[in-house]
Amino acid sequence: MSPQKKATVVSSLVATLLVFVKLFIGVASGSVAVLASAIDSLLDTLVSVFNFFAIKKAEEDPDEVFQYGKGKIQAIAAVIEGTVITMSGLYIIYVAIDKLTRNTTTSLLTPSLLVMTFSIVVTFILVRYLLNVAKETDNLVIKADALHYQTDLWSNAAVLLALGLVYFTGYDAIDAIFGLGIGVYIIYSAYEIIHEGVEILLDKALDGETVASIGEIISQHPEVTSYHWLRTRTDGTTNFVEFHMVLRPNMLLLEAHRIADEVEDAIQLLDTKKKWIITPHFDPYDDELVNNAMLHGKAIESLEKVQD
Repeated sequence: MSPQKKATVVSSLVATLLVFVKLFIGVASGSVAVLASAIDSLLDTLVSVFNFFAIKKAEEDPDEVFQYGKGKIQAIAAVIEGTVITMSGLYIIYVAIDKLTRNTTTSLLTPSLLVMTFSIVVTFILVRYLLNVAKETDNLVIKADALHYQTDLWSNAAVLLALGLVYFTGYDAIDAIFGLGIGVYIIYSAYEIIHEGVEILLDKALDGETVASIGEIISQHPEVTSYHWLRTRTDGTTNFVEFHMVLRPNMLLLEAHRIADEVEDAIQLLDTKKKWIITPHFDPYDDELVNNAMLHGKAIESLEKVQD
């Protein structure tokens, strides 16, 4: 089992444990904050299970139908996870407002405090584990999961603080107010997950530093005259790079192939955690204007004019 698959299994088991503990105390005590945390943990479980299958699919080899693989399913999973997080935040806000309007009280404060303390310790350990896996694999789904549980860690701490204040002050509205704040924070945290997933689905270029490094590698090769039409994207696990490089017009194909291999090897060293699919194109002269004309749908017969 790959590290990322194992991570989703571990997070699923931890989330399931926390669901049962928090849900029991949340319902019994009437605490909006604890109940909100329980609902969030329930969604964590569902998301982690979904992530397991998403990673499993993403790791499948390319085939005749999906010739570039299924890596983007991880971006889809990240968007879904972010959406689910947003929905949980909205529900928590609803429950908090409902408690404020009804002026309900919170009971079983001591067990609630113990449960939330236990939850914080377990979640902290899980977050550290997921961050290590995310760093090791650079997997978008695990990054999203780690970020998700980081927000849980802060929300659990807020719940603990709210319960402590209710315990010492007897002011039950604090529980609902903190629940409201947690809901807003959860929605805010979901934005980053959704944003990154959408960028991958829309084929956003690799980060500027990486693109600049790729350009530098190509241009610094002593046998490359120049380059153009550099385009990049990622599906979360595989980086895709295309570029045109200008070589001597009379160069043998064997030499051109050797140069391309040298450039590709250097590019892949930029990030050894990712797979790379690099597609170079050989040009005897700089035809960037021609490429741009074709990109914008200009007629073939007009390309000679563009070259002139």
